[in-house]
Amino acid sequence: MDEFFDLPTLIVIAVAVFVLFRLRSVLGTRTGNERPPVERRKPATAEAQEETVVPLRPRGTGAPELDDERRARKTEAEIEQFAHGDEQLAAGFRSVVAADPSFTPKSFLDGAKQAYEMVVTAYAAGDRAMLKNLLEKDVFDGFQRAIAEREAAGQSVDFTFVGLPKVEISEAEYDKKNVLITVRFHAEVVSATRDKDGNLVDGNADQVETVADEWTFARNPKSRDPNWKVITTSQLD
Repeated sequence: MDEFFDLPTLIVIAVAVFVLFRLRSVLGTRTGNERPPVERRKPATAEAQEETVVPLRPRGTGAPELDDERRARKTEAEIEQFAHGDEQLAAGFRSVVAADPSFTPKSFLDGAKQAYEMVVTAYAAGDRAMLKNLLEKDVFDGFQRAIAEREAAGQSVDFTFVGLPKVEISEAEYDKKNVLITVRFHAEVVSATRDKDGNLVDGNADQVETVADEWTFARNPKSRDPNWKVITTSQLD
């Protein structure tokens, strides 16, 4: 027993306990909830960076040709949709696209609807400047004469554009100079013409009226001017 507790052994045990205590105070204890160490990576090489970067758009590997093919397929699908089985109209659309590759029936018809509303609203308001921008000269002159006659008679128009429940392209062609598109508009409007004393001359301010018009739009595909102009107007029965 005395040999087990001899002085040298006690000194060694005491030193070991002291060292363990110091290590614990400096390093602490692990509980299993510590955050993982942050790995400080070296900057990637140029080759490594190129491999990990995600491109925001496809790189140039024939993409323009693919875009042209997709555009052609989309346009052909629209031609079939808007021709409604009319082969002559479909052929007309294709001749227009051949002359003006940017043409699509849908985008044209969307613009034609806006133009129709702008024209009939400007006519009712007597807005010659607006009409001049949208109409070919002969058509503009006809509208201007009608406005002048109305003004000379002291008449004014109360007008509200309600909507276009039906719009369709009836003809399309390229005559070697201009692209020509004819559109049939079935519009709903409220229109009342009054004399200088406010008496009703024509129309009905309390009733929605349906009107049907056929207009032809034209544009030179070789011109820098992207705008279409109305070259003929007629009222359908």
